[in-house]
Amino acid sequence: MIRRLLNIQGIVGTVVSLSLAMLLAIQTAETSHWKKQSGRFEQLYAQEQAAFSTTVANYRAASDQARAADKANAERVAAEQGAINQRSTNDFEARLAAARAHAERLRLRPAAAADSGAGTGTSVSRIPTSTGGSAQTPGQDGLPPSDALTATEQAIQLDELIKWVKAQASVEPNATSSR
Repeated sequence: MIRRLLNIQGIVGTVVSLSLAMLLAIQTAETSHWKKQSGRFEQLYAQEQAAFSTTVANYRAASDQARAADKANAERVAAEQGAINQRSTNDFEARLAAARAHAERLRLRPAAAADSGAGTGTSVSRIPTSTGGSAQTPGQDGLPPSDALTATEQAIQLDELIKWVKAQASVEPNATSSR
């Protein structure tokens, strides 16, 4: 039997068998190595996917929080501007009513003074006014009473508009609500 192994075919067969056994051992080691590597790569992939999912969730939460903060801020600004509008409207209407009432009193005063003074015969001396013209009687400015009232109404309107613009400009649109 040893003779059969020592001949050329036996030696070649033994060498081939040993080579194949060595290749099988190497292949088994490589397979084990790549199985370990594959498991490690699979873990890294799972960790990467988990990190990505966490990042997406964090961005969505931050986006939702920013939207809620923007909505609350917009509501705050709208409420402040609405309050300013209401105050301005009330002030404007009150000032117009006062100016109209004052104009009506001035319109009725000369007629009442003429009616009350017609029955008495005594004359009252008048205090002379200074020539500077600072104490003028109504109507000496050259405007008829209706035009004077219109000018007063327009002046009030412009004054209230200026106040409204300043108040609207004071509303900080990007400030956070501290309530």
